[in-house]
Amino acid sequence: MSDTIRPFARPREGSQPPYLHPDYASTVKRAPKHSPIPLEHTLTEVTGPVFAGGWAGADAADLTQGHGGPPLGERIIVSGRVLDEDARPVSGTLVELWQCNAAGRYCYPVDQHDAPLDPNFDGVGQVLTDERGEYRFLTIKPGAYPWRNTYNAWRPAHIHFGIFGPAFTTRLITQMYFPGDPLLALDAIYLGTADEKARQRLIAAYDPNLSEAEWALGYRFDIVLRGREATPMENT
Repeated sequence: MSDTIRPFARPREGSQPPYLHPDYASTVKRAPKHSPIPLEHTLTEVTGPVFAGGWAGADAADLTQGHGGPPLGERIIVSGRVLDEDARPVSGTLVELWQCNAAGRYCYPVDQHDAPLDPNFDGVGQVLTDERGEYRFLTIKPGAYPWRNTYNAWRPAHIHFGIFGPAFTTRLITQMYFPGDPLLALDAIYLGTADEKARQRLIAAYDPNLSEAEWALGYRFDIVLRGREATPMENT
């Protein structure tokens, strides 16, 4: 990939979620009340980490293995490319994934939702992008779950992604949703991105060429890191 420094293309207004979105009740308490204060980066923050040498550990791209048996739920393949603002691939970057199980519960002590845990699914994975900027996970489709933002509020099925750049300060976080989910029209987090076209970039596309016959459905989800076509990233 070229090392040429290109001008930063700022995202269009409304295409990234704001810190404060009153319909998302938690942001009222969590959003900063004053303007951010710029802090100079140290050498450590701008020169690492380097993942290619195995610093982050081995790839964990198959979330259906490594337990006593297969997890419950619908197997899915999630794949895509990590791209910069000029649609160039970003290779060798760490992509993290975490999600709830098919019943809508996370394998995390704080989650006390009255839904069953799956002893064969912990919902976490990681992989490095290849030379084409591509990643691929085999997992199960997550379920919806209540989240108390309002009375009877339910989160649509979604998968969280964390993408590391060349330094600790460049980690970005986003969520992937599924096409045709009726809960999207009611979800305050999804609707926190005001621009409708930008919101659509959070929805994966079903890809029959990615699906495997009699095994798993395939969904494609490209992640654009910055610029006017950037994937909306979480600020809260």
